[in-house]
Amino acid sequence: MPRHRKPRLALWRFASCDGCQRSLLDLEDDLLAIGEAVEIGELRALSSAALPGPYDLSLVEGSITTPEDAVRIREVRRVSRKLVTIGACATAGGIQALRNFRDARELASLVYARPGYIDTLATSTAIAEHVPVDFELRGCPIDRRQLLEVLAAMLTGRRPAVPDHSVCVECKLRGAVCVMALGTPCLGPMTQAGCGALCPTFARGCYGCFGPSEAAHPGGLAAMGRVLRAHDVSEEALVRAWRGFAANAPALRQAGDEAERIAATHRPGPAEPRLVEARAAVAAAAPTRSPPGATPPPSRPPGRPAGGP
Repeated sequence: MPRHRKPRLALWRFASCDGCQRSLLDLEDDLLAIGEAVEIGELRALSSAALPGPYDLSLVEGSITTPEDAVRIREVRRVSRKLVTIGACATAGGIQALRNFRDARELASLVYARPGYIDTLATSTAIAEHVPVDFELRGCPIDRRQLLEVLAAMLTGRRPAVPDHSVCVECKLRGAVCVMALGTPCLGPMTQAGCGALCPTFARGCYGCFGPSEAAHPGGLAAMGRVLRAHDVSEEALVRAWRGFAANAPALRQAGDEAERIAATHRPGPAEPRLVEARAAVAAAAPTRSPPGATPPPSRPPGRPAGGP
């Protein structure tokens, strides 16, 4: 092997929707520069050609959901000098980790005509629960600018400069109206930044796509639960809020378990009319024109809590 060869990059896919892999392709002109700086060893979304390992940097998308996955990720780790997980599936089990709170065999019988042919694990788990990980990049999908920073940092031997503050900071930077102050439940105070506060900018509460920020320890999530209850969010809706894109992240898993225990014995009271009025005020205060480069998400049905599936 040549002494001064280019670093070799690989991207591996496990259980996922391919959204984070597509974020790499969305780098466009920057991807061309990356292609000149590295050798692409494994990137099936770009080419069926592959180069053998070892790899200087492996990006891993998706969660571990089958016995085969559990074996394959250990082999990926063995041939990778550095391993970075990208996206909510790889860092927290993804939306498919909702199976972790149900009987997976029962779910398979509801979906498949012949569930006996399905070979799956009872849980969907993050890559870090199986092998050592050098860095985790959150998001559903990941932010392509953050991905570019991680690639540059890992290939030059420095720590990636990815923010660990909450979505609330991004709301302030964009001048967005705080939807919580106007009555709409929002997970922004406990969610890591990276999306550009897309949902709050369009008068919707944050759904927690990037998972809990570093400040979102269990005590912080408990405080967040008290705030949401003050906004008339029911215990059942709180369970749905915590059981979202990063439901299997330790802090959210603990908060969800606690909300389920409370919901089992809680009787919700009558809805408060001021919540409907507050949501109408949020919609009226929302920008009438989309910010540059942003596409407004579809409107949320009335009364749907933040974080609901």
